[in-house]
Amino acid sequence: MAKFTDTISIHVKAGSGGPGAVSFFREKYIPRGGPDGGDGGKGGDLYIEADYNFYNLSHFFRDRVYRAEDGHAGRGSNRHGADGNDIILKVPPGTCILDDEGKLLADLVASGDRALVCLGGMGGKGNAFFKSSTRQSPRFAQPGMPGEEKHIMLNLRLIADIGLVGLPNAGKSTLLSVLTNARPKIADYPFTTLTPNLGVVFQPGGASYKIADIPGIIEGAHRGLGLGLSFLQHIERVKAILYLIDPSVEDPAYNLELLRSELREYNPALAEKPSFIVLTKCDLLDDEETEKRAAALGGARVLAISAKSGRNIDRLLEILDTLLEQAGAPT
Repeated sequence: MAKFTDTISIHVKAGSGGPGAVSFFREKYIPRGGPDGGDGGKGGDLYIEADYNFYNLSHFFRDRVYRAEDGHAGRGSNRHGADGNDIILKVPPGTCILDDEGKLLADLVASGDRALVCLGGMGGKGNAFFKSSTRQSPRFAQPGMPGEEKHIMLNLRLIADIGLVGLPNAGKSTLLSVLTNARPKIADYPFTTLTPNLGVVFQPGGASYKIADIPGIIEGAHRGLGLGLSFLQHIERVKAILYLIDPSVEDPAYNLELLRSELREYNPALAEKPSFIVLTKCDLLDDEETEKRAAALGGARVLAISAKSGRNIDRLLEILDTLLEQAGAPT
């Protein structure tokens, strides 16, 4: 199985234009035929296109240099060279294209979005182009223009409607497997999830929405600690956030504030997204203790669930619908 890759640098180049031809008309009994060198073909362009058949950027590991075809040279008898073939690189929806200075060139959000990254060079003019009344027999032609060339960074930010955010081992993967068709790795130790997982909730009537399980956040994640910036970027596009809190920890309220603080420090706009608090693993506590912990976290904005027993899962799905309505997303 290919390693999940959400950031990669590649070198891209459009095709160069073909050179124009230096040629003179030759036919029996016409010893001084005029110039008939054709123009060179245009170099191929290089595009990057979002395609829902791709989930991450790991397919770029094998080759890091991509080049479109050069234009073909012009020929005699005023024959123009063929244009070089374009090249289209496929990436997952949600991929940002940045130049080597970090400037955003394009943001391919939806499948089918396409960006022209490198423009092919123009073909050179053949010597027939330069014939004039004062220059009857030009013996030169233009070389083709070079195609654009650059280093770029591809940066994937998953497209999801709901983001599950929690400290390591908070029950995100288990909840995702219960709510959706995803089957993430689940185990009883921190950092089980080393890559973000996506699952789809299918609703009656055919509607659906995506949920992303963001790998565990720790204190200092916004500075790159733990899995840090590698996966915080995937929370930026979600429409709403579920904060998952393990009620068995010593201070659940501190953990909640830690999560909110890390998201704020990474991107203040995250604090403005609709959100809800979920107490996970409540089958491990009695009802009285669960209510006490929920009250400490905010009461009405907290739901105690158990993915293992199914407690309040239906209610959670209703809450997700409400969050998406608040975010203005279709459900």
